[in-house]
Amino acid sequence: MTQWPLVLPVFIPLLTATACAFSFRSHKLSSVISWAGALANLCVALLLIQRVISQGLLVTAFGDWQAPFGIVFVADLLSASMVLITAIIGVAIVLYSTTDLRSKPFYAIYHSFIHVLLAGVMGSFLTGDIFNLYVFFEVMLITSFGLMVINANRQQVDGAVKYVVLNLISTMVFLLAIGLLYGATGTLNMADLNAKVALLPETTMMLIAGLFLFGFAIKASAFPVFSWLPASYHHLPSAIVALYAALLTKVGVYALIRVFTVVFDLVDSGYQPLLIIIAGLTMLTGVLGAASQFNIKRILSFHIISQIGYMLMGLAIYTPLAITGAIFYIIHHIIVKANLFLIGGFLQRRQGSDNLRELGGAYQSMPWLALLFLIPAFSLAGFPPLSGFWGKFLVIKASLQTDAYLLAATALFVSLMTIYSMTKIWAEAFWKPLPDNAAAPIALTRLENCLYIVPIVALAVITILIGLLAEPVYQLAETSAINLLNPERYINAVLGNMPEPGQISVLAAGESQP
Repeated sequence: MTQWPLVLPVFIPLLTATACAFSFRSHKLSSVISWAGALANLCVALLLIQRVISQGLLVTAFGDWQAPFGIVFVADLLSASMVLITAIIGVAIVLYSTTDLRSKPFYAIYHSFIHVLLAGVMGSFLTGDIFNLYVFFEVMLITSFGLMVINANRQQVDGAVKYVVLNLISTMVFLLAIGLLYGATGTLNMADLNAKVALLPETTMMLIAGLFLFGFAIKASAFPVFSWLPASYHHLPSAIVALYAALLTKVGVYALIRVFTVVFDLVDSGYQPLLIIIAGLTMLTGVLGAASQFNIKRILSFHIISQIGYMLMGLAIYTPLAITGAIFYIIHHIIVKANLFLIGGFLQRRQGSDNLRELGGAYQSMPWLALLFLIPAFSLAGFPPLSGFWGKFLVIKASLQTDAYLLAATALFVSLMTIYSMTKIWAEAFWKPLPDNAAAPIALTRLENCLYIVPIVALAVITILIGLLAEPVYQLAETSAINLLNPERYINAVLGNMPEPGQISVLAAGESQP
C-alpha cells in the first residue's frame, strides 16, 4: 500500500511548479499558488514526521515492485526531519521571494524552479536507492543552474559556469561509482547493499567508496573541491542564495552520512583518517576565506564551507555522539545560514549594496534588524544557549573522547574566527555611521517590509527554540545516529523482513539495538 505522506513531499512541489509556470502572466496568482504549495508541503512534512515518530520507519514501493527490485521511498527519523526542515525553509524563501524577486521579468518561473528544487531536495532525503539519489541530484543541478541564469548578468553567468562545471564532474564521478557498484553487487538498493558490499574484495570496495566520497565531497563543498561555492553564490538574488546556502550542500553531507553508514562502514572503508583531515581543512579554509572578505554574501558563502567542516567532523569521528552532533549541527545550520543571507539581502535592498565599506548606520535606523542579526550570528559562532552551541559542543566533546585533540582545537579556533567575521559585519553594517558617499536608504512599503521581516523573525525564533529546547532535538539526533550505526531495522523494513506494525517503533534515545 502506498504511504502517501512519503510521496507528497515530492509530488506537491512538482505540482506547484507546474501551476506557477502556467500562471506566468499574473504575479499575484503565481504568488498565491507558490504560497499555497509551500504551506501544503509543510503540513505534509509535519504529518510525515508525526507518522515516523508514532509508527516507526515508513516504506513505500512504487508499482508494488518490492525492494530490492523496485523504486522505494523510505522515511526514518533522519530523513523525515530533513524533509520537515526543508519545508520550513521552503515557506520562508517563498514568502521572502514575493518581494525580493517581484521586479524580475520571469517572476513566476523563479517560483516554478524553486519548487522543483525543493522536490529534488526532498526526493534525495526520501529515496531508498542510490540511482534515484543520482536522479534527484540531477534535478537539483538542472534547476539550480536555471535559477542562476534567469535574468543573469555577466557575473552571474560566469559564476554559473564555474558552478555547473565542478558539479558536472561530481555527477560523472557519482555515476561512475554507481556503475561500478551495480556491476560488483547487482543491486543499488541501499538496504540490500549493506550485506553485499561487505562481500566485495577490499580493493574494489575501497575504489567504489573513494569515488562516492569524492563525488559527495564536491556536492558538500568540502576541501579541496569547494571553489565553485564562493565563486557562484555572491552574485545571486538574496532569496535564491539563501535557498542554496540552506539546502544544497546539506544534501551532499546527508548523502555522505547515509552512504557511509548504511552502505559502507566508514572505518572498514579505510577513509576515516582522510575524512578527519578533510573536515579540519574544510573548517580552516572556509573561515580564513571569510575573514579576508568585505562583501556580506562572500563572507557568508565562505562560512558555509567552514561550517560544513563541523558536520564532516561528526561523521569522521564515527561514534554515536559525534554523528548525533553532526545531525544536530545540520538542523541548526540550515535555519541559521538561510536567515543570515535573508538579513544580508534585506540590508542590500535597503541600502543598495552588501559591501561593508558602503554600509553603516543600520543600528540607528533599524535597531530591531540589528537584534535579529545577532541571533543567527551568535548561533553560528556557537554562543550558548543558541542552537549552534549545542552542535559544536557535541562534536568537540566526541573528538575529545576519541583523543582527536588537534581536530577539537581546530574547531575551537574556527569558532573564534567566526566571531571575528560576525563582529566585522556588525561593526561595519550596523554600528559605524553611514559613509558620506553612500546612497540614502531606500524606502520600502509596509507590505514589502512585512514580507522581508516575517521569514527573518520566524527563523530567528526557531533558532532560539532549538537552543532553549535542545533536549527534543538532541533526542531526535541521537536516535537517528543510533539507527544509522545499527541499520538492521532500516534494512529489515525496506527488504520486507520487518515485524508487525505494532512492533515497529523509533528507538528511544540511548536504547540499544536488539
